[in-house]
Amino acid sequence: MRIGVVFPQTEIGADVGAVRAYAERVEELGFTHVLVYDHVVGADAAVHAPWTGPYDVHTAFHEPMVLFGYLAAVTSLELVTGIIILPQRQTVLAAKQAAEVDLLTGGRFRFGVGLGWNAVEYEALGKDFSKRGRRMEEQISLLRRLWTEQTVTFEGTYDRVIGAGLAPLPVQRPIPVWIGAQSKPAYERVGRLADGWFPQVPPGPRLEEARAIVEAAAAEAGRDPSTLGIEGRVSWGDDGDGKLVEQAGRWRDAGATHLSVNTMGAGLGGVGGHLAALAVAAEVLQLAG
Repeated sequence: MRIGVVFPQTEIGADVGAVRAYAERVEELGFTHVLVYDHVVGADAAVHAPWTGPYDVHTAFHEPMVLFGYLAAVTSLELVTGIIILPQRQTVLAAKQAAEVDLLTGGRFRFGVGLGWNAVEYEALGKDFSKRGRRMEEQISLLRRLWTEQTVTFEGTYDRVIGAGLAPLPVQRPIPVWIGAQSKPAYERVGRLADGWFPQVPPGPRLEEARAIVEAAAAEAGRDPSTLGIEGRVSWGDDGDGKLVEQAGRWRDAGATHLSVNTMGAGLGGVGGHLAALAVAAEVLQLAG
């Protein structure tokens, strides 16, 4: 099981030096990848009251694909979007950006995608929130063609490409597409289309129920369910190092191929606090730092 970290988007701040120090130290500690959340804009809670979302207009988010262009030059870590809100983005531009990140990292890139929850963000980006699930399925098909074919002609419900292609193509052809999932339609989408998935439930009965749906959908689509990767997530908290080890063990026993340690929301302050916690995590998880 490969163990990485969740980039502390909302807490690391705008200091470029802190971003670089974080990535370099994470690699030194022996973590294998860095996973980054995505939000392009936040909603003004005063305008959209009553606002119940976890983030708003004051919550800072670095743009993942631009951030990865920077990180590719300062680290050898695998870079992972967990997730990019794909249906609110232009498909061909997303394909181009992903191909560039894959090229700059030498193929150390996983493109995690999902639907998102913020209708305000979709409106700001000119996309239809109500059709996001159907659109993403079509987008994944088009992405893979753009990453593997020099010239593409594609006429779908949401995208039209006539005799056009990307250059340069990515190192990975196609780039692995992982899906964030927390509903039956999403689990079925994973089984039909994904290379891997990010479950939003912990190991146990709910994960097994989700996995059964994924595997049934994969089998129905003529795919081998055993080839799908699974990335779990454990959070740093006040419940001790033993809890972290126990949670990691549960994910390993559940067959996870990847795991991310999330320090966001743990009250650690700036980059120094996050790195201090990750140093402890690396020690107790016995990483080769």
